[in-house]
Amino acid sequence: YDEDFRDLFKVKAEFASTKQRDEKTPEEYARFVGDLCQREGLRHFDASAMGRLLAEAARLAGDQEKVSTRFADVADLVRESSFWAGRNGNDLVTADDVRMAVDEKIRRLNYTAERLNESIQNGVILIDTQGSVVGQVNGLSVIEVAGYEFGLPSRITAKTFMGRAGVVSIDREVKMSGPIHDKGQLILEAYLSSQFAQKKAINMSASLTFEQSYGGIEGDSASSTELYALQSSLSGIPIKQNLAVTGSVNQFGQVQAIGGVNAKVQGFYDVCKKRGLTGDQGVLIPASNVRHLMLRDEVVDAVAEGNFHIYAVSTIEEGIEILSGIPAGEPDDQGDYPGETVYGQIQAKLDEYAERVREERGRDDEEQEKEERGKSTYSDEEADDPDEETDDPGE
Repeated sequence: YDEDFRDLFKVKAEFASTKQRDEKTPEEYARFVGDLCQREGLRHFDASAMGRLLAEAARLAGDQEKVSTRFADVADLVRESSFWAGRNGNDLVTADDVRMAVDEKIRRLNYTAERLNESIQNGVILIDTQGSVVGQVNGLSVIEVAGYEFGLPSRITAKTFMGRAGVVSIDREVKMSGPIHDKGQLILEAYLSSQFAQKKAINMSASLTFEQSYGGIEGDSASSTELYALQSSLSGIPIKQNLAVTGSVNQFGQVQAIGGVNAKVQGFYDVCKKRGLTGDQGVLIPASNVRHLMLRDEVVDAVAEGNFHIYAVSTIEEGIEILSGIPAGEPDDQGDYPGETVYGQIQAKLDEYAERVREERGRDDEEQEKEERGKSTYSDEEADDPDEETDDPGE
């Protein structure tokens, strides 16, 4: 805001926080680390430690194909790794020393995450990781405290019933949600209408909410999760609770990339691990987020061993089939879905609602007609009675 600034500094430049990872990157990072160790008298890194450091740099960047250029953070990790190498009696820093530095940093910062996880284990925060429930899906959110980012599952529920109110967000009605979240909900409502309101109007009311949410909600990363909950409630088909979901959705039913995918996956993994991995638990993520996966070694090992699963989905149809175990359904030439599919069950329920609305409307019209006919008859009788008495003494 200083007026002299523009006169003193003529050349403007933006500094990126990440750079593309290529064949030169390992050598460039090795030079940076070697120079830092020499200047500050730190222990030098061996090849395994450099490989581990590059993996952490990619994790900081949030992309498998990039590395972080936030060298202040990288330098802190180099210093802490050198410290742990000394504690472990190593002349050179090894991959285990870097891993210990990362783990110890997490241990210093994850107090809030541990307390919230404890609340889930104690049943204070209600999260199911087994069984199936109609109209209930495990969503995933990201929380940041003191620079530490972690994921936490949250229960999203939907209730559907006959009416004309459409999809009502309880969080939006009480002004607990932000504009991006509200936009995502309007998009999922548009998608639902485009699928099932081509031949007749939808006569449905529905409510959506984040259960046990006592703060603001923002972002559209739960819009696909909310849509799955609506589809489950409408069809009466239960959703697997051993799975959690993240991803936004567009009007064409495509699942779109979201932020914080690593924290979200690891957050649900931690909850499942505390309760005991069953081998069928996992997370649904957008296919476009696969390149951003830079998970902890523990999670990678669990996936490799088949104890935890990560499903990459591109469309809502793919997602609902994984969550329900039933085909989504393809419309025929008349736009009707097979009855044994998820969409076929939804269509049947909406048709049932429409029929009930028509019946009620017919009954209302009939009662109104009778009432009007009764009024007309009463008026005619009044007009034909010449001896009708009146309370007005002046007449």
